[in-house]
Amino acid sequence: MKNNPVPAIEQTYKSIKTILEKARSKSFNVVNTAMVQAYWHIGKVIIEEEQKGAERAEYGKGLIQGLADRLSSEFGKGFDERNLWFMRSFYLDYPKVNALRSELSWTHYRLLLRVEKSKARAFYEAETVNAQWSTRELERQICSLLFERLALSRDKKGVLELAKKGHNIASPSDIVKDPYVLEFLGLERHEKHLEKDIEQALIDKLQQFLLELGKGFSFVARQQRITLDGDHFYIDLVFYNRLTRSFVLIDLKVGKLTYQDIGQMQMYVNYYKRTQMAEGENEPIGEYSSAQEKMMP
Repeated sequence: MKNNPVPAIEQTYKSIKTILEKARSKSFNVVNTAMVQAYWHIGKVIIEEEQKGAERAEYGKGLIQGLADRLSSEFGKGFDERNLWFMRSFYLDYPKVNALRSELSWTHYRLLLRVEKSKARAFYEAETVNAQWSTRELERQICSLLFERLALSRDKKGVLELAKKGHNIASPSDIVKDPYVLEFLGLERHEKHLEKDIEQALIDKLQQFLLELGKGFSFVARQQRITLDGDHFYIDLVFYNRLTRSFVLIDLKVGKLTYQDIGQMQMYVNYYKRTQMAEGENEPIGEYSSAQEKMMP
């Protein structure tokens, strides 16, 4: 009986595919780095040429317009006026070429250049590298003011750390964003919703919700029932954060938060402390998500 060659071919194919994918990835990274550095040098040349002009503002405008016409005709649409202005800003905002990150594409840098505050821009740059954000995710986090939301709960030293290192989770309180932004649910701003509608929308968009929550989150349960003194209660959403080693309990609320809501969440937290915490874990965190206040940036 002859051996079946299919398994051997399949294994060989997978090995060759892996080699090609690695080569493509390496080639892309090399080309990407070369192009980003080329755009930096173009920005440098533009600035140096501008400095020779008597009236810099008008001279720079005319220079870029003239360059855009000639470069676009020879090298394509990547050298239109808008992109050349970005290259000029790129050199000014990133004066050291050896400080550029090979992990970031030109599109990443174009988005970063739109961030005016230097600390915020440094944060988004670090976080993009650390979390391997796509350009789409970077744009979303900039538009949802992630840096500003995280900075609300920090002092000046904490804000500086954000700018230098990105979102470094060292304690349970570091995972909290105030507020959360849930625009990806696709719910209209003025539409009235029930808590169960928000909950269902979050489950339907669970991947995006985990990204909004932050690093290290895993989904545990929805409408988890707990029983206290014969009465049943339901926790809307339960997550676990592996970085803080703690459960995160989320209660969805429509309308104003009441003292009764706060007391109920404390009851949930106490229950988890007594029955769910394992040795070495930190205390559970109770969070509220208000549909009306936190749906939009």
